[in-house]
Amino acid sequence: MTLALFDLDNTLLAGDSDHSWGEFLIHKGIVDAKAYGKANDAFFEDYKNGTLDIVAYQEFALTALIPLDSAQRKQLHNEFMAQVITPMMQPKAVKLIEKHRQQGDTLVIITATNSFVTGPIATALGIDTLLATEPEIIDSMFTGKIVGIPCFQEGKIVKLNEWLSTTGHSLDGAWFYSDSANDLPLLERVANPVAVDPDERLLKHATEQQWPVISLRD
Repeated sequence: MTLALFDLDNTLLAGDSDHSWGEFLIHKGIVDAKAYGKANDAFFEDYKNGTLDIVAYQEFALTALIPLDSAQRKQLHNEFMAQVITPMMQPKAVKLIEKHRQQGDTLVIITATNSFVTGPIATALGIDTLLATEPEIIDSMFTGKIVGIPCFQEGKIVKLNEWLSTTGHSLDGAWFYSDSANDLPLLERVANPVAVDPDERLLKHATEQQWPVISLRD
């Protein structure tokens, strides 16, 4: 079966779940608004500029979860889904996913955002396979660290290849939808790269390479 790979933030979602999670923590009073907000915004700018230290960012993002047990994390994420993520859902994205599903393609979300934030989002979108940056969990508690390679830039290729080797799938004829120039390494590996509401750097590259450029925004 052909793979249909989807980036999540600002591709399937009309917004960035990672940055929005930080803003949600501020809103809930879980983190210091001024210091955390400044750092969260700075990391987001680094991401957009292609200069993000993904390990430093993920450790920053995960630190707030260290004191929370699984029930507290679940409750917090349920609120996040209802208040923040549901308004980011895009009907055109749902239709695109369904188009590939009807074609019999294997659907995969591949995202740099950690699996704690993105797991329930993938479930809500009806996509069973999620390749994401993985938080370290010991005795059901988050340590604030990640395990394995971050699913970011070239790391997406590593994560995908690991998954391919265990599932028997291949990249033959694969599609990959993304908004970000950070995903150029993987976009250049697939047969069908598609730029979705692309950032300036990706739009330039996609235009030069004559890749399809689409919008999923209403």
